[in-house]
Amino acid sequence: MADAAAIPGQPSTEQQDIAALAKGGRTNFFGFLLRLAARIPFLFIAGRLYGADDLGRFASATIAVELAAQLATLGQKRGLAQQLAREDRSGACIVADALLLSGLVSAVFAALLYFFPAPMFPSGEYTALQRLLPLTILPLALGDIALSALAYRFDVGATVRARAVVEPWTLSIAAGVLWIAGEWWYAPLQESGLILSYVLSMLAAMVTAFIPLLRSYGLPRQWSPRPIDLLRLANRNLPLAGADAVEWGTRKLDIFILGTFAPPAAVGIYYVAQQVASLPQKLKTSFEPILGPVITRNLKEGNHAAIARQVCQVGFWITAAQAGIALALGMPGKGVMGLVGPNFVAGTGALALLLLAEVVAATAVVSEAALIYVARMRNLWISLGTIALQGLLTVALMLLAHRAQAGPLLQAEAAAFALAITLALSSVLKSRLLARVLKARVNNWRWALVWAAAPAVVVGYGVKFLPEWLELSLGIPAILGVYCLVIWKRGFGPEDRMLFRKQKPA
Repeated sequence: MADAAAIPGQPSTEQQDIAALAKGGRTNFFGFLLRLAARIPFLFIAGRLYGADDLGRFASATIAVELAAQLATLGQKRGLAQQLAREDRSGACIVADALLLSGLVSAVFAALLYFFPAPMFPSGEYTALQRLLPLTILPLALGDIALSALAYRFDVGATVRARAVVEPWTLSIAAGVLWIAGEWWYAPLQESGLILSYVLSMLAAMVTAFIPLLRSYGLPRQWSPRPIDLLRLANRNLPLAGADAVEWGTRKLDIFILGTFAPPAAVGIYYVAQQVASLPQKLKTSFEPILGPVITRNLKEGNHAAIARQVCQVGFWITAAQAGIALALGMPGKGVMGLVGPNFVAGTGALALLLLAEVVAATAVVSEAALIYVARMRNLWISLGTIALQGLLTVALMLLAHRAQAGPLLQAEAAAFALAITLALSSVLKSRLLARVLKARVNNWRWALVWAAAPAVVVGYGVKFLPEWLELSLGIPAILGVYCLVIWKRGFGPEDRMLFRKQKPA
């Protein structure tokens, strides 16, 4: 069959790949804006109504559940694309196997945490309603599998609807309703409101993911579980499961360690800063399922140079977007944190460091999207080394801060600093490993990022002299506007601009 590039007027396969990635990027950026609009009400409700102490306990409790859900996927969030690419069975049967495997592991983890809740509640204090938190493991894991299967078919809109609309808005609305119900009707609902709203949001997101999954793949026909094949699949995906757990752990280890050194209020303030900083993180994590099928096909064809170019392209898009968002949220950081409550303004320093950490982590994430197919074990060892270094560095900085009798918020900034350092190191190591394997240059850095950031910083410094409401309502759009104008003029070439241009179907 002739290559698409040989047909006059038809784009080449690589151009079609870039167009597909660009389409996913546009959808993901729209999803980021929706998630931002939905996450702020939750943080406002949690900070103003429940307080920093309850928010800190909620953050600590959800760590164990989210870790269990990550492990229960058994690496299939990214490994599923490789399974579907083989085409030896129908897609519906392959997805059914993946859901069954993750469902069984999720049920085991949920039972363990229900009967032994100490990892969720180290203090031993919890209500009967709060003990229902392990119920979220099943919808979390199955929802991720469903969204990965849909992303394989380039349906990124399902991820946006589930994770950027239904999940955060259900969380925000349920938290407010449960607080009011506890105030006027049944007090335990208020005490357990944050955790119950979290359970409801995960269930709603799973249902939202399963509806398009059934439409796209349909019900499996002539399908019967294959226990031996399921065990082989689990064993084959262990490196992926480990990499997923480590990547998740780097964003949660700091909260866990901080919770052992600092009071719940400090953990709650740090959690708010982390939630704001993790909003742009969704831009890069949601690219992974789009990159998966593109990379697996190019690996079949032996086109390593194309993989390197696609990794660099997506890496630059993500870095450019995250740098702009980091400047827009970080420069007026006091106003952003002040929206949640006056007590949360003290977390501005941690917010700035966490935003920086997300920018430097972009290279590691896009490099890992290819490494999981070409160097699984070496990628896993780098990930394990990274999280070990993060733990050691965080504990060391905490002990130094404690010995110097520094306040708990300075300890929170130390945890954010340790995260930024380790993620930067991970980006360097993983990009160099991928370049060595592909025998091609892998680097998403461009000097245009500096040219765009410089005037944005000047604008950000100027808006600090405005009243807080003007700093947020005018300052954030002004910083983003100046940054985007310069990066568009100085940094974006023809392929970069595909991100903002609809492609005609081939």
